[in-house]
Amino acid sequence: MKKIGVMTGGGDCPGLNAVIRSVVVKAATLGHEVIGFKRGWKGLLEGGETVRLDIEDVEDIYMLGGTIIGTSRTNPLKLENGMEQVEKNLQKHECFALVAIGGEDTLGVANVLCNKGMKIVGVPKTIDNDLSATDYTFGFDTAINIATEALDRLHTTAKSHERVLVVEIMGRHAGWMALHAGMAGGAHIILIPEVPFDVDWICQIVKERKKKGKDYTLVAVSEGAIPTDFGSFVTKDAKKDEFERERLGGIAECLARIIEEKTGLETRSVVLGHLQRGGSPTTYDRVLGTRLGVKAVEMIHNGEFGKMASVRGTEIVSVPIAEAVEVLKKVPPERYEEARIFFA
Repeated sequence: MKKIGVMTGGGDCPGLNAVIRSVVVKAATLGHEVIGFKRGWKGLLEGGETVRLDIEDVEDIYMLGGTIIGTSRTNPLKLENGMEQVEKNLQKHECFALVAIGGEDTLGVANVLCNKGMKIVGVPKTIDNDLSATDYTFGFDTAINIATEALDRLHTTAKSHERVLVVEIMGRHAGWMALHAGMAGGAHIILIPEVPFDVDWICQIVKERKKKGKDYTLVAVSEGAIPTDFGSFVTKDAKKDEFERERLGGIAECLARIIEEKTGLETRSVVLGHLQRGGSPTTYDRVLGTRLGVKAVEMIHNGEFGKMASVRGTEIVSVPIAEAVEVLKKVPPERYEEARIFFA
């Protein structure tokens, strides 16, 4: 019996536990044992807590949000001898292969480690849906359903009070969440990182709606959307994480203040924040996570290291991790134009 390691890195995401469950079950059918490294790359660096994952341990976790083995935003490439320490701890726990479940940062590290000869396969995870080489990432469907429900609810309160509501939705460099939730939730304006926006244009739409007797406006804005006057992200502070990423937040509050000043209309901001990450995964994400986990173990069994399980149409295939992390998958112009015809 050989041991397979599994870890979850980056932000938590609905569907992670469905992947873990399927990795354990599929591995058992092939005669392998699975151990979980707690807290992502941090656990592999420190050689700390691990947990043996038997079928009985994971039987009912598919319905749970978050990850039972914890996560972190740790970058072993930033630490002296970080790569060597990861390899050493995999050997210490007698893992002949590792399943790395994560987004751009986690899989970027995995790709470098694979190039150093480590036996790793990837599973794409991000609510932002911004990983290349896959049509969808698990967690995205759950997150946009949560954001859509929030927009549905905000319509009624905005209309009752005749207000403008600016709703901040996650999405650092890619606006997939704001685009999908905004379209499904009937936002009157959708703002995404791929298309810098003119604040005066937003205010003009708001005023034109008011003239037409439409006394409320709902604006869906990605946290990474950039006003043309600013030229950069709106950030909470100057702090950065280990992957040199800014701590975004505040675009909704900033935009709401400007809209109220320029239009004279009462404007409020709503930040959905971590609500979008939490809770039980949707049916789609449970099934997708399960299929991706099964594929990851099959890839290990077939010796397809340095590759990631990927969604292509209705099929799950293997693609190079390098292809997935080479560039971010952003909203193409034609998709945004589809949404624009519904603005105002």
